[in-house]
Amino acid sequence: MSLATRVYAIFQGVTIALDALRANRVRAALTILGVAVGVFVVVVISGAIHGINASVAKDFEKAGPSTFFISRFPITFEACDGTDDTCKWLRNPPISNTEIERLAALPGIRTVAARINDQGPVTYRQQTIPSPNITAYTANWTDVDGGDIYPGRTFTTAENSSGARVALINDEMAKDLFGDIDPIGKQISIKGEPFQVIGVYHYIASFLGGGNGAKAIVPIEAARRHLGTGVRNIQVTVKPEAGVERDDAIDEVVSSLRVSRGLKPGVDNTFAIITQDKLFETYNKVFGMFFIVMIALSAVGTLVGGVGVIAIMMISVTERTREIGVRKALGATRRTILWQFLIEAVTLTGIGAFVGMFVGWLGTLALRAATPIAASIPLWSIGTAVGASVVTGIVFGMLPALRASRLDPVEALRYE
Repeated sequence: MSLATRVYAIFQGVTIALDALRANRVRAALTILGVAVGVFVVVVISGAIHGINASVAKDFEKAGPSTFFISRFPITFEACDGTDDTCKWLRNPPISNTEIERLAALPGIRTVAARINDQGPVTYRQQTIPSPNITAYTANWTDVDGGDIYPGRTFTTAENSSGARVALINDEMAKDLFGDIDPIGKQISIKGEPFQVIGVYHYIASFLGGGNGAKAIVPIEAARRHLGTGVRNIQVTVKPEAGVERDDAIDEVVSSLRVSRGLKPGVDNTFAIITQDKLFETYNKVFGMFFIVMIALSAVGTLVGGVGVIAIMMISVTERTREIGVRKALGATRRTILWQFLIEAVTLTGIGAFVGMFVGWLGTLALRAATPIAASIPLWSIGTAVGASVVTGIVFGMLPALRASRLDPVEALRYE
């Protein structure tokens, strides 16, 4: 078959497929819908994961490649029934202020910043935000958390040590509580306690950072003394000195904590060191599960579309039996008939893929606008969607195409 003949056969197959769409609107719509759902899932989830990957990479880049974290609990997916055998870490003591001060004094450590997360109502006059994030930090938090403060300032070490009732608010909280009013110097109520706003914190919303919701930042001592914030789940960020290898800094930190806790050789650590490698590993496990779900949902949609392809193509073969007989009598080969019907099947699934990609693109834009996820469609997802639609059309269209190509021309001409 020459190139011109192939092009003509493709054009003819597409035209006949469009005619079949108009003649069998309901069956064709189900076929298109099935394929479109599968493609939509691939496009939206891959766009979300692509955006989350970029956001996570920026968060880790902001923290610094050698930065690591200390937590009371390890990151684990193991089952815990509350016994020492399955979850020994439940008995780990919280990290104390004394331990944090000792870590900060180590020669290889540049910054040790502690953080506790909390929630509670924040009020200014008649305006109330029911449950924004309240993050309590040590005074050096700006060394490990990117962003700008203007107008105003952050709190000092003395203010943190004394538990001063001062707070910074982010853009969202400033807009919700104050509108166009300058918030600096105003008194707000956090969980029923008065705090003075001393600064407005501007930062780029991210996936790990919890997005761009309303947020207040207070000294960690103020949170402990005035807000009743528990310190048992305190988290510590450690940044080594320039030129100090991360692993060497980790060894210093582990040694200091073991000594301060009186842990003998052979006894497990009663704290967890979490590196960025570990976070990435955990992140990949979690989103690996999302990827599996994506494949499963796409497979269901593809199967529905494939069944629709078989149904509509079988009907098309039956309705055009006499036409096939005429074409064979005029010299059309089995290969020509097979090719034509496969083109029709691929056209049906291709339309479904286009619809799925278009709706998926709209879904990705909505996800980007409504969440902190900078969702974007990677090229590989478009290629996957197109490839899957072609394969679906070929695989599920093969049976009707074979049936059409094997029709006996004499019997086909007699068909009524």
